Amino acid sequence: MKRAIPVLVLSVAGLIPVWRYEVSTGTSSTEVAAPASTPSTPSSGTAGSALVVKGTTVGTEKGDVQVEVTFEGERITAVRMLKQPDHPQTTAAVPTLISETLEAQSADIDTVSGATLTSEGYKESLQAAIDAKGA
Repeated sequence: MKRAIPVLVLSVAGLIPVWRYEVSTGTSSTEVAAPASTPSTPSSGTAGSALVVKGTTVGTEKGDVQVEVTFEGERITAVRMLKQPDHPQTTAAVPTLISETLEAQSADIDTVSGATLTSEGYKESLQAAIDAKGA
């Protein structure tokens, strides 16, 4: 009986953080006003050659993800987040996702550790934009 009380108290103390944990409802998302990557200005001889395509909105457990891709010819010159979860890890992961996209020129990029759900949603929306451009 002497051990039962401390075990019970420590068990309850260990469960308090679990009880206080707030699960994301997936309804919170932010509209990003400024582009994370600005498209390069086309030269005067190629004015109007940039094509901007929106990817599909992908719902994740953390919130919606949607990208907008700027193409010049076949090259991806900029990616902008239109919708992203309001989460610090997502905010930190976006520049990495965009730079990897610009380097790979495709949606075949690595998932950012700590922002797996956002990374997967980003890649899905990005691929949809690439597919829409080709159609």
